[in-house]
Amino acid sequence: MTRRIVVVSAGLGQPSSTRLLGDLLATATTDALLEGGMEAQVEVVELRELAHDLTNTLLAGFPTGGVARALETLAGADAVVAVTPVYQGSYSGLFKTFFDVVERDVLRGTPVLLAATGGTARHSLVLEYALRPLFTHLGAVTVGTGVFAASEDWGSAGEAEQGLTARVRRAGTELAALAGARVSSGPRDPFADPVPFEELLSGM
Repeated sequence: MTRRIVVVSAGLGQPSSTRLLGDLLATATTDALLEGGMEAQVEVVELRELAHDLTNTLLAGFPTGGVARALETLAGADAVVAVTPVYQGSYSGLFKTFFDVVERDVLRGTPVLLAATGGTARHSLVLEYALRPLFTHLGAVTVGTGVFAASEDWGSAGEAEQGLTARVRRAGTELAALAGARVSSGPRDPFADPVPFEELLSGM
C-alpha cells in the first residue's frame, strides 16, 4: 500500500532552508510509514518555479502552466507537508497565493503537516495564528505538532539541532499515522467541481 506525500515549499533561495525542512519532514514521514508496513511516494511542489504562472492564474481566473500540474499533484495527495518562510510575521505572499487558487474541498479531510522557517524563534507562533487557521478554513486535518526552524536550529551539532531532529521525527510520525489511516481514493480531479462561471465574472 503506497501513500502519496506532497511537499509544498515556498522557499525562494537555492539552496533553501525551507525546502530542506520540507525534505526532512517528508523523510521522517516516509520512515514512519515504512515502519508501519506502508510505502510512500514523495512529490515536491516548488512554488518559486510557479511564481509567474501563479500571477497569470490570478489574472486569468483559471490555472495556467505549471500551476495546473501542481494543483493536480496536490489533489492526489494522501498527506501534505506545507512549509513556508516567515515574512513580515506571517506566511509568504507566494505561499498564500498558491493556496488562494486551490479549489474548495480539494484538501478537505487531507492530513497536513505545518512547518515554517525564520531568522528567530520569536516567529514560531506563526504556525498557530497564521498557518493553522488557513488550513482549517480549507477543511484539512492539521497535524498537532507543527515544526518551526529558526536560523540557530541549523547548527552542525549540539542541542539546537537535536531539538529540531526530535520535532521533525515526532511531526513525521503523527503525519504518517493520519496518512496511514486514511482511505486512499487515488488522484482526485481538482476541476471536478469548478467555480460557477457567474462567480468568475463577478471576480469572486
